[in-house]
Amino acid sequence: MRYWKKLSQQDRSKRIEEALLQNVNFSKDTSLGYPASKLDSRVFYDDAPFLKDAPTLQAYVANPNNIGCHTFGTSEKAFAGTQNLEREVLNVIAVDIFKATPDSFDGYISPGGTEANIQAFWIFRNHFVNNLHAKLDEIVLVASEDTHYSIAKASNLLMIDWMKIPVNFADRTISKASFQNHLLNAKKNGKKYFIVVANMGTTMFGAVDDVNLMTDVLQENNLNFKLHIDGAYGGFFYPFSNPDSVLNFENQHVSSITIDAHKMLQAPYGTGIFICRKGLIENVLTKEAEYVEGMDLTLCGSRSGANAVAVWMILFTYGENGWFEKISILQMRTSWFCKELTALGIEYFRNPFMNIVTIKADYLSEEIAARFDLVPQKHDATNQWYKVIMMEHVEIEHLTLLLDAIKHDVHV
Repeated sequence: MRYWKKLSQQDRSKRIEEALLQNVNFSKDTSLGYPASKLDSRVFYDDAPFLKDAPTLQAYVANPNNIGCHTFGTSEKAFAGTQNLEREVLNVIAVDIFKATPDSFDGYISPGGTEANIQAFWIFRNHFVNNLHAKLDEIVLVASEDTHYSIAKASNLLMIDWMKIPVNFADRTISKASFQNHLLNAKKNGKKYFIVVANMGTTMFGAVDDVNLMTDVLQENNLNFKLHIDGAYGGFFYPFSNPDSVLNFENQHVSSITIDAHKMLQAPYGTGIFICRKGLIENVLTKEAEYVEGMDLTLCGSRSGANAVAVWMILFTYGENGWFEKISILQMRTSWFCKELTALGIEYFRNPFMNIVTIKADYLSEEIAARFDLVPQKHDATNQWYKVIMMEHVEIEHLTLLLDAIKHDVHV
């Protein structure tokens, strides 16, 4: 690993203290031009004694604004310290986890995976329009029927069509014949530019799309495409459980990746990550943001620098080896649970490199699903699946209670 290291508590605290000193201090500095301040001291006590031992909370109280994209051009000098921490986070994720070469990418910490996905499609839509003179009705979003609902949002917002590719019910895979037929039909109907989404762990099933199948079909049919990896769920899991993954920037076809830090990384909600190759993000440069130094290339504009600090703290608390150990434990729990389900004759889906187990609804009563907070595929009478996710708080004893309930239900 080039950038990812495990740091001591003392070193982490010192690094964040240094970063906050590089930022504007609304409590002490004469800063008259910013439409912001520290968090309201009547509600958030910036002199609370416990803050000196809580560097992440110090960052929240300081209220840094990491507006803009800090891998491209210049940025607001008032928040240079937390911007540097964000760049360190992006280096770890892009280079050490997703195998980009240094300085070959742009990106930012977004308010979530939904925005990060929309950011990618916005960039690609504008790339096709700006550089290839595409019309909106010539561009199409392509994703499996299991893909995240942010793809539907993006289709609506960007005014481009979305083509859903059906998946096999049992194993959630896309067949090559089906994928090719849908693409060729779209081409016959006037589509010339394809924004393709490959899932690295779908939200409901943890399914991982066969990216080689997708790119083979696209190339065999000479289609003009950009490929986005939606790793919002699996981005902090799959690269560690599957060392042979090709869902990274070593794959020449991958243009961008979305990851959520508020899922597996357990960062505060509202923490997504967007990364793309150099030469793309300028397609969404908002020149009208003239008062922002470096202008703006993000969908959200202003965003919390404290979220960047939170992700930085988590990554450098664990280090690569500590994170691999955590993922390995969750993998073992998932495998144990699957073994027990198999012994009971219960049908389920699980990608072997993921920590989601999705059980056919026929095997679970609504009472059990409600008691254990199992999430259905659909919140109506047509539901066919319930999912169990092995997050950090889900231990063997919890899974045993669920298994015992299922056994009792089966034998009543």
